[in-house]
Amino acid sequence: MAAQSRVAAVTGANKGIGLAIVRQLALQYPKSPLKSGPFLIYLTARSEERGAEAVKTLESDPQLKDAKVLVQDGGNTTIKFYALDISQTKSIQDFSAFLKKEHPDGLDIVINNAGIMFDGIAMQGFDANVVKETLQTNYYGTLEATRDLLPLLREGGRMVNVSSMAGKLNKYSDEIRNAFIQAAKTDVPAVTALMEKFKAAVAEGKEKQAGFPSAAYAVSKAGETAFTKAIAMEEAKRDRGVLVNACCPGYVKTDMTKGGGAKTPDQGAQTPVMLALHDIGGKTGGFWQSEREIEW
Repeated sequence: MAAQSRVAAVTGANKGIGLAIVRQLALQYPKSPLKSGPFLIYLTARSEERGAEAVKTLESDPQLKDAKVLVQDGGNTTIKFYALDISQTKSIQDFSAFLKKEHPDGLDIVINNAGIMFDGIAMQGFDANVVKETLQTNYYGTLEATRDLLPLLREGGRMVNVSSMAGKLNKYSDEIRNAFIQAAKTDVPAVTALMEKFKAAVAEGKEKQAGFPSAAYAVSKAGETAFTKAIAMEEAKRDRGVLVNACCPGYVKTDMTKGGGAKTPDQGAQTPVMLALHDIGGKTGGFWQSEREIEW
């Protein structure tokens, strides 16, 4: 019997941590427990041009060439681009339909890395619009991608949501912190209700009184970690051995951090790739950083 081929999809992968995740998946696959037959990685990004450019970059990447992991160099792995904008429902549905048709046996790995950060950068300051746009991608977009792509994972598959330490709960009032913890143990609508509460409080200029920080990115990422935990709980009941985890890549030097950051993108990619490819003792619903589970 031919060896089982493996399929992965990585969102927001044309640069920074996403690009490094694709590179590390290709590098680590040959020695991972998942290693079987050929490995196909879908590198997705909003821009057709930047995505195609990213695939070219990886095809001539010195690390990948030296390791001979790509098919063109005699290895197992092929990297293909697919256009995906997680802030658009239709774009997510198109990608999901494409995967279902191309890979009726299912996928092995989905890594949701796509995200945006506006606070004080592209759209100066903090206001209701920044919150709306940030939540649309980081919370609702990632949630929709998770919901649509999770059923495509085959038994034993892995779903990894790249969240952030910015979403840790130490920035909140006790009441809101407990509400997040409770919501994550309840269900996704409970988490979404908290995001809507934040949005409403910001619209009234009262988020601080409501116990939230004035930080759209941080709250969107707290929501992402919370819904990941809620979905992991749901998925565990299906008994398919699919592991769903959230992680923080650490403070990585990327465009998003304006070049600040102590880690290289490849170092930042280690935890998401470990959760996707390696033996994590069957753990699901965790929040991970520096290759270990930490308190959220």
